[in-house]
Amino acid sequence: MITMINGEKTERTVLPEQLKEYIGDQVQIHGSIYKIRKMRGFAFVLLRTARSVVQCVYSEEKAEFSLEELQEESCVCLTAEVAAEERSRTGYELQLIRVQVLSSPEEASPIVIHNKLVDTSLENLLNYRPATLRNEKERAIFKVQEGITLGIRKFLRENRFTEIHTPKIVYSGAEGGANIFRINYFGKEAYLAQSPQFYKQMMVGVFERVFEIGPVFRAEKHDTSRHLNEYTSVDLEMGYIESFEELMQTETAMLQEVMRCLKEECLPELELLSVTLPEIREIPAVRFLEAKEMVAKEYHREIKDYEDFEPEEEKLLCELIYKQTGSEFVFVTHYPTKKRPFYAMESKGSPEETESFDLLFRGLEITTGGQRIHTYQEQLEKMKRLGMRTELFESYLMMHKYGMPPHGGLGLGLERFTARLLGYDNVRRATLFPRDTSRLEP
Repeated sequence: MITMINGEKTERTVLPEQLKEYIGDQVQIHGSIYKIRKMRGFAFVLLRTARSVVQCVYSEEKAEFSLEELQEESCVCLTAEVAAEERSRTGYELQLIRVQVLSSPEEASPIVIHNKLVDTSLENLLNYRPATLRNEKERAIFKVQEGITLGIRKFLRENRFTEIHTPKIVYSGAEGGANIFRINYFGKEAYLAQSPQFYKQMMVGVFERVFEIGPVFRAEKHDTSRHLNEYTSVDLEMGYIESFEELMQTETAMLQEVMRCLKEECLPELELLSVTLPEIREIPAVRFLEAKEMVAKEYHREIKDYEDFEPEEEKLLCELIYKQTGSEFVFVTHYPTKKRPFYAMESKGSPEETESFDLLFRGLEITTGGQRIHTYQEQLEKMKRLGMRTELFESYLMMHKYGMPPHGGLGLGLERFTARLLGYDNVRRATLFPRDTSRLEP
């Protein structure tokens, strides 16, 4: 017998946001029993739905079932009357009538998840992730993260960027160095992608403007609050640019759109997490060496590393810029050539510097970007000067051979950005299932 499926919607239960339309009526609503608070003669039953927690009232006079049939974390379908209630912040309450228990837990969670905060260590928070993510505030983190990516996609699509999906198993590393995962690929040596760098540059020659939001892998041996071995990178690349400042303008506009989108899409979560979004009118930019000198002078610190920022310097620079400009963001430009990849374009008249930048936010670098070398001979000469084996990069150099426009791009760490936006010091708090030097499950 052949059954035809036509794609019609079959909603059997109402959504929480629709309840106000049903005051005085009976409805069916599904979810999980989040918490049961027994009172004298009645009980409050909190139902966790996909996005909100709905307060229901159990009374023996109204309900056709025993309260003992309900168990916290049971999945249920409830029949209830939507009754007007002025004392409720929603203006109504659900008076329970019937229940269909769809499943019940085999054992109670070892972590109490239905309080305002999950009162446990970060280690336990991550060890019991399938349970602790059910906490109202914990899951709100990732609705905010979704809102960030919605804003990014909206902005990029409206600005003629094409979304692409590049390989995560690659022949050679984009950045090289020791922090690269090697894998056995049918007897050949391959790597997990550190970045979609090579591919997004290639695709500039196809679509002019491209972006990708996807996983990247770094074999970082640092077990710190800012490092992960797998994270989500927001990568974009754009062609026919005149200078790398266009990239910073693009990112500024993109972040402005992200903040607008969060206000529209994630207001309940922002209020629940007590988040104040930063105002982004403009973002200050300062050259690398000048930034180092500013911090040294203001905080009486000796400059020990002239090639990169120390984590403490990033914090102090953001603190100083905020005092001077009111901005929680700052672009640091013209990083030393020694600290940038081989494809970074060197500054004209100053080959020891690159046409590159980092974006720091609330004391932490969240973005690295810059203009790329786009001519074949210039790229080949730089690789030879650095002692690189150019034969390993034939497929990458192919795009240069066949002609490329002036181009550049950036990569933003989604988890780092989310963590800083929400005020978390540890990036793992903004990572669904973190992968670091000691964690491979859950």
